[in-house]
Amino acid sequence: MVKAHLVEIIAREAGITKVSAEVAVDAIIDTLKGALARGERIELRGFGVFEVKPRKRGIGRNPRTGEEVAIPPGKTTRFRPGKALSDLS
Repeated sequence: MVKAHLVEIIAREAGITKVSAEVAVDAIIDTLKGALARGERIELRGFGVFEVKPRKRGIGRNPRTGEEVAIPPGKTTRFRPGKALSDLS
């Protein structure tokens, strides 16, 4: 699903215009991005949890040349589905 499809579904389900739905979707996405950038944990009950976790440094390989490449430490975002979402699959 792409953002445009999500906006269309929200507009239809909520009985609002697509412009209003897009504003709402953008606000939600911006809020989530800001929280993750600050390292906050986002818990959406019945859906799942987004967390920012530290990533260790490591060694990778360039697939074309086979040359080793140093991978610096950093942060990564992890998603853990909630029980209700896990039960769907």
